[in-house]
Amino acid sequence: MSKPIYPCIWFNNNAQEATDFYCILFKDATLLESNSILTRFAACGTSFMFLNGGPKYTTTPAISYFVYCEGEAEINRLYDALKAGGKILMPLDTYDWSPRYAWVEDQFGVNWQLDVETINSPQKIVPNLLFVNENKTRVKEAREKYLSVFKNSMALMDMAYPSEAGMPAGSLLFAQFKLNGFIMNAMSSTLQHDYDFSPANSFVVECETQEEIDFFWETLGKNGSYDMCGWLTDEFGVSWQIVPAILPQLMIDPVKGPRVMQAFLKMQKFDIQSLLDA
Repeated sequence: MSKPIYPCIWFNNNAQEATDFYCILFKDATLLESNSILTRFAACGTSFMFLNGGPKYTTTPAISYFVYCEGEAEINRLYDALKAGGKILMPLDTYDWSPRYAWVEDQFGVNWQLDVETINSPQKIVPNLLFVNENKTRVKEAREKYLSVFKNSMALMDMAYPSEAGMPAGSLLFAQFKLNGFIMNAMSSTLQHDYDFSPANSFVVECETQEEIDFFWETLGKNGSYDMCGWLTDEFGVSWQIVPAILPQLMIDPVKGPRVMQAFLKMQKFDIQSLLDA
């Protein structure tokens, strides 16, 4: 696996509208691909895929996106734009962990955590996994599982719960880690929530070989569940897409593309040779 992981967000047929909004919002955004099924763009060192999937899945705050801002002017600008037509979960203010921080759900239902903090990486947008309810003690367990699955990975930061929180010893409130060069955050909440992880937020793993597809399919899906077209849900409820890196190239072929689509729509785990033979 030579390419980094990247997030995918499921939209109710307004992926292009969302892409247009974010490409204006983030100053360095670049549109990578756009068609009736999906759009892809990059901003602040992170690539995104947006799917026009319809109403089947809905995003939840269980996955949000930290934006590490350079200063007060930038966080103010992003906050004003993202809260318009959306919902404020935590207002822009000073908190114990940050001089300026906010959590908002934008007009498209995507959750953003804005923070004025220096991050020593070109990647300024970092996905965050929120472990809630029965999973609230599993941040460290999940982090260790992911570090064991992906090469070139490392733990970057841990923050344990204080003893007065009443959590089991060693439970993590927050963790930051890097998977194959891609930074992710994870945090937990002791409150009861009416949401959890949803396939509307997933993470794409592009694989060069069938051996890689087999490995990630088996290791990430173990004790979870498998769906069609390379989708799986891991044991913590997080959704992943295990896809061949060659798939976009095959799909744009005007002759072969429709046959490739018909082939993979029948698959759970992707079979590269079957796609090549389609």
